[in-house]
Amino acid sequence: MSRIGKKSVSVPKGVTATVDGQKVSMKGPKGELSFTAIDAIEVKMDDGSIAVTPRDQSKTSRSAWGMSRTMVSNLIEGVTKGYERKLEINGVGYRASVQGKNLQLQLGHSHEILYAIPAGIAIVTPKPTEILISGIDKQRVGQTAAEIRDYRGPEPYKGKGVKYAEEKIFRKEGKKK
Repeated sequence: MSRIGKKSVSVPKGVTATVDGQKVSMKGPKGELSFTAIDAIEVKMDDGSIAVTPRDQSKTSRSAWGMSRTMVSNLIEGVTKGYERKLEINGVGYRASVQGKNLQLQLGHSHEILYAIPAGIAIVTPKPTEILISGIDKQRVGQTAAEIRDYRGPEPYKGKGVKYAEEKIFRKEGKKK
């Protein structure tokens, strides 16, 4: 039994939820999102809450049960509050700036990196060493943050590179004589 899947998701005021077969759509103050559940999962709407249940006791339906409920919950949170990831840049001369629809990164390479900002994602650089990524889709916000971090991930000896704000870098000691 999925402990997460058993709980129904309540739809708050200001959010319009529609369930059409396997497709769940949410419309709220921040925008509109939708999710399509697999056929092994049944999605029902009752009295302002959405219940997710498996159609049978197969391994596939039990595996996707909790994940489907979490996806519905993420839709509601996305259209009401939105999601945000914060990246920090460490290193001498490493900096970022937003220019039009591109994020310009200087990360110690011989060239500047231009990252095209995807649709539905907002990127702000309050400081040259700080990047704020926000949007309504949790997966797209996380994917964008991971792609930017991949250009120069943090290294363990000096801690230079791009890291998540909440990330702790395990530091290593250098070579000894």
